Amino acid sequence: MPPINDILAIIAPVMIISLAGYLWQRCGMPFDQNMVAALVINVGTPCLLLNAILANRPDLIVMARISAATILVLVLTGVVAWGILRVAALPVRVFLPAMVFGNTGNVGLPLCLFAFGPAGLALAVAYFATQSVLQFSIGQGIASGQVSARSVFRSPALYAIALGCALIAGDIALPRFLMNSISTVAGLAIPLMLLSLGVSLASLSVVGLRRSVLVSLFCVGGGFAVGLAASWAMGLEGAARGAVVVQSAMPSAVFNYLFAARYDNRPAEVAGIVVISTLLSFLTLPLLMAFVLSLQA
Repeated sequence: MPPINDILAIIAPVMIISLAGYLWQRCGMPFDQNMVAALVINVGTPCLLLNAILANRPDLIVMARISAATILVLVLTGVVAWGILRVAALPVRVFLPAMVFGNTGNVGLPLCLFAFGPAGLALAVAYFATQSVLQFSIGQGIASGQVSARSVFRSPALYAIALGCALIAGDIALPRFLMNSISTVAGLAIPLMLLSLGVSLASLSVVGLRRSVLVSLFCVGGGFAVGLAASWAMGLEGAARGAVVVQSAMPSAVFNYLFAARYDNRPAEVAGIVVISTLLSFLTLPLLMAFVLSLQA
């Protein structure tokens, strides 16, 4: 088992910065959640993705395998979740997105950065970008009851990762002043993600505790099992395999609650799933990180 200091070095920054956001909100300090979310989605995250790709120049074939593994994870998880919801007679529009789409941005990217370094972050963004495109198209479509293919092309993450891959394929380097600018803006993304996560947790309350716990166990435990299987099926090794396993085992994403609130899909219950799954993941993170670090040994 990896030394406890190595594990703490990975998970402590995630918890501490999230806690700072939580305390900030509980103290009644101003925090414009909508503005921060728009800034992170439209500016910070695209720069983070582009910077991670161009600074580390990962193998495009490996990134394609990670994207394929991501789709496999989401499909398998979605099929199982759909079956569970049908048997339990629970509304798919309410619970399916919360069971499928994890918090691969706010929590997953920082964990992969601290666990595997900048090169690992570059691999993790392939998972995050692929899920983001599907979450803001199919996931939002499930919540709204109407899936639109046009929404796929509205994701800034899609264009950032496409541009990065095109520059790598063409062996093109951006001017230094431009890379420095992108890198500086990229540095905003992860701290803002974690602060926003803490603020969100302080703003949400738990409704339907028993159901939230069961769904949360599915998100974290089921996601881990499916991610492990998908990474094996795609022939991933080392940091690539670790990144897929970590991202697959993330708690339910905050955006699931935002979509539920927007389309009036029992937002209080979805908020409970987000809160409980996040707290559960914080408890299981030491075991998860110990496992993925052992894969690198």
